[in-house]
Amino acid sequence: MMDLKQRSSPKFCWMIGGSQGSGVDSAANAYAYTIASAGYNVFGKREYYSNIKGEHSYFTVVASNGNVRSVLEEIHMLVTFDAETVFRHAFNVLPGGGVIYDQSQVEEKLRNIHTLEPPVVKRVSEVLGKEASDVRLKDVLNYVEGKKVKLYPIPYSDLLKRVGDLIGQQQLSFLTRLVNIMAVAASLSIMDVDLRYLQAALEYTFRGKKKVVGMNMTAAQTIHEYVRGSFTSFLDYKLPQVTPNNRDVFIMNGTTVVGIAKIASGCRFQTYYPITPASDESVFLEDKAVFPLNSDVEYEYPHIAEGKYVGKEGNIVVVQAEDEIAAIDMAVGASLAGVRAATATSGPGFSLMMEGLGWAGMNEVPVVVTLYQRGGPSTGLPTRHEQGDMLFTIHAGHGEFPRIVLASGDMEEAFYDTIKAFNYAERYQMPVIHLLDKSIANSTITLRRPSLDNVIIERGLWADGELANGGKTFKRYEYTESGLSPRVALGTKGGIFWATGDEHDELGHITEDPTIRDAMMEKRMRKIELADSEIPVEEKISVYGDRSSDKWIVSWGSTKGPILDAMEELTGIRDDLAFLQVRLLHPFPSAPIIEILRNARMIIDIEQNYSGQLGQLMRMRTSIAPTHHILKYNGRPFSMSELVVALQDVISNGTKRVVCKGE
Repeated sequence: MMDLKQRSSPKFCWMIGGSQGSGVDSAANAYAYTIASAGYNVFGKREYYSNIKGEHSYFTVVASNGNVRSVLEEIHMLVTFDAETVFRHAFNVLPGGGVIYDQSQVEEKLRNIHTLEPPVVKRVSEVLGKEASDVRLKDVLNYVEGKKVKLYPIPYSDLLKRVGDLIGQQQLSFLTRLVNIMAVAASLSIMDVDLRYLQAALEYTFRGKKKVVGMNMTAAQTIHEYVRGSFTSFLDYKLPQVTPNNRDVFIMNGTTVVGIAKIASGCRFQTYYPITPASDESVFLEDKAVFPLNSDVEYEYPHIAEGKYVGKEGNIVVVQAEDEIAAIDMAVGASLAGVRAATATSGPGFSLMMEGLGWAGMNEVPVVVTLYQRGGPSTGLPTRHEQGDMLFTIHAGHGEFPRIVLASGDMEEAFYDTIKAFNYAERYQMPVIHLLDKSIANSTITLRRPSLDNVIIERGLWADGELANGGKTFKRYEYTESGLSPRVALGTKGGIFWATGDEHDELGHITEDPTIRDAMMEKRMRKIELADSEIPVEEKISVYGDRSSDKWIVSWGSTKGPILDAMEELTGIRDDLAFLQVRLLHPFPSAPIIEILRNARMIIDIEQNYSGQLGQLMRMRTSIAPTHHILKYNGRPFSMSELVVALQDVISNGTKRVVCKGE
């Protein structure tokens, strides 16, 4: 366990837990919406097992009036309605923080919680200095109370009966659905947050269901009155006051952000096979299959000579395929037909897509693969976090073919990178893999409305509409200096060409001639050189801090948030730290990275994998190697707390490899 302390930055960490299927997610989302409505920025982390019901899940929400891009290990308010959550998480509550618990469960025995893994049972018994068979919930509560944690016992059963009398409902199975909102309301009352913000959250969540909102608010008001009448000592921690306003912000998770970006980018065909955590994106798109368009805008598809679509509604076709092989092949087929197409998957599914991806590379077909990384290998940790697929993504597939790989660091980047991914795919006529991960997919944040003012849709090089009248054969794979050849949509009059998985000539006819093979391979690979030369450096890397620093953090993907939060926390202690975020992983931006790191004395590689894959790639492409590593691979994303400790260890003690273990 980490040393607990209140951080210098004004952040409040709230956690709720319970068995899966008990409403933990809905409760956490209601809390997050409530706090955001009150004017705060929030960042929420959702952790859950790969089963449907029964196992423990928990949701952490950090709130601040400033930047908040990651979670903390330290908890200010632990909200529970089951014993397991107390056994697991109470030891991380800060002195002066609080634990809300069901007072009827204080005699619950540790050994009776069958979903607790043996290592957890061992840790609890060791901290308490008792045999596991002798440990009860009250022992944990007494221990943390001795550490100055404040306890808030709640008689849920009695309060539920009171709520039942008020709403005219005495069926216990029905009333227990209100427990999670009661727990949230109890925490809000202790934190002195006005319940009108909770009502706004419930009205949004259950829009159109006034009766449901009314019952939940009755439960919330009942427990509010109990809390304010029963407890006199509240938390030592409060967020700074903010002025609620009509901020143009949303509360969103990553799969929703990417789904919206795909619609905005003009993607009109998406395939998937169900897999965690990628499926949520396609489910969102299925729900938004028909969407409003700006009726003042004329939507023109340049591959159709005379066709224009003007109307008030657009649509996207979403297909659940029989497997990932079919998913990639369907997306490639849709792209050949002239439609912007994508597929979304996670590691095991991406592995199955390799032949289809190579086929797209061979035939110069633009297609986007949104890859949400999770813990591997094999089935691995289906619902947990990792950055283990980067090197595989760059090199995946037999033989060599061009592809672009880009990685987003947060949800705002994910929005704009999604649009860039389609532009890259069509501009350079190749597959583009957009690397995300479980942390971005399932985190919840307050996000300002993305602007489309500077978004440009680039559909690349298309043949003109006079193919049938020109009297010449259409060369889909025509040799060009840039490597780019004009393309047409399948069915275009006069635009006949062959598409095959074999090597081919300019028309697409199969060939094994060595001269043609050389020319065609070089033509395809010139496109990756073109992309490297044309993509602006600001789309390849981001730099935070003093460029003249000799102490650099290098990283990629969703580590960005906790790194920036840790640097902010270390302000005044370690102002000499700078951060290089690599956003374009292939083609690798060697030249700007060499320029930035050439005088670096310390290079700290921070990644969520075992081997430091970015460090390997950087050494391969630039001959510059990290001097130190901070790594994590237990399936949970970095917290700001552990990165602060790890960075101080590396810089002060010179530790070469720090492995973080936080949950």
